[in-house]
Amino acid sequence: MYKRVRVVLDNGDVFEGVLIPPTQFSDPDIVVLKLKNGYNVGLKNGRIKEVIELGEVPEAFKAEGPRGERAGGGKIALLATGGTILSRVDYVTGGVYPTLSVDYLFEVLGGLEAEVEAEEVMAKFSEDMTPALWGVLAERVADAFRRGAKGVVVLHGTDTMHYTAAALAFAFAKAPGPIALVGAQRSSDRPSTDAVLNIKAAMAVAARAPFAESVVVMHKTSGDSAIAVHRGTRVRKMHTSRRDAFQSINATPIAEYYPEKDLLQVNTSEYKERDGLEYTSKFEERVALVKFYPGMHPRLLEAMLDVGIRGVVLEGTGFGHVGEYLLPSIKKLVDAGVVVAMTSQTLYGRVNLFVYRRGRELLSLGVVPLEDMLPEAAYAKMSWALANFKQEEVPRVLATPVAYDISPRSDPLTFGAL
Repeated sequence: MYKRVRVVLDNGDVFEGVLIPPTQFSDPDIVVLKLKNGYNVGLKNGRIKEVIELGEVPEAFKAEGPRGERAGGGKIALLATGGTILSRVDYVTGGVYPTLSVDYLFEVLGGLEAEVEAEEVMAKFSEDMTPALWGVLAERVADAFRRGAKGVVVLHGTDTMHYTAAALAFAFAKAPGPIALVGAQRSSDRPSTDAVLNIKAAMAVAARAPFAESVVVMHKTSGDSAIAVHRGTRVRKMHTSRRDAFQSINATPIAEYYPEKDLLQVNTSEYKERDGLEYTSKFEERVALVKFYPGMHPRLLEAMLDVGIRGVVLEGTGFGHVGEYLLPSIKKLVDAGVVVAMTSQTLYGRVNLFVYRRGRELLSLGVVPLEDMLPEAAYAKMSWALANFKQEEVPRVLATPVAYDISPRSDPLTFGAL
């Protein structure tokens, strides 16, 4: 039961607000209040002189109704993996910690798009995700579809959400509905949180979108006017803290959601339609993503043989180049059966190994050019391909578009359209 209280400190300061229940990460010596302006404040017990109860919190503060007030045939599966969207601020350390509970999210959001079946899959900050955990998540997504979900929403930390989105895009050749990954740049107990609108947009995508693809659903602008729906293989986090940190690269968002109109606008007629269920949950962990830099030591590449790496995605310069001094090391990798592929660290544009001599030298060594595929998507695709195809088939699979990961041409209008 939420209580509104007035707290008087030993120095005479007075704070009035809603008493926030503690989490498993809370310091028992700290009392947290949500103030009228929406901000939270932490008060040390030892400084509290008096606490005056002002009554129960008005009903509007609490989540009401069933988990989904607009159920219209079918349900949405909500799979929680952790991240800022399921976190609260610890006012002792100033750090953000996962709550491990989707119940808290429903407390914040109230009624949602459709009937929701919520499940806590794991509690991980996104930097702790691995290819093995992509496989676990893929299985849980498939289970949700088998139980009749019309769409799946995955709550995920933002820092590596684009890796997971790409992995799921390759994992699901067919799906009965969208797989919408969603996160937050600010935790859900902050007044500036983006969690509420992002989640509601993801629910709208899962329930209404005609496509059945892995997508990332996040703010399109720093304001609340629009939410962008990015293809999982074409999206990247481009800012550490802005609410519109995620951008489609070498592409435009597949859809947009406008909260004020409750409108989901699909921007293309080219997409994977809702279909049956065909997927894999196998990913190879012995894969590396390596950024070339001037003066890079050749032994860094050769050392990958010592740990059994089976595939390497290089982030080359410009059209996809590396220093001449790395060519012998790359040859050693290829000769040992390691699949080596090339992307560009410029992100925009595409790899072309036919323009300069260095590119042709890389081709002659057996390096696979990956056109305009993003490095993170290439890493996920390498992991997926090595786990599901014979080694000799992997170069062909990498160079073949599977989930809109390679576009037939570069659209100049997508550059600089942030």
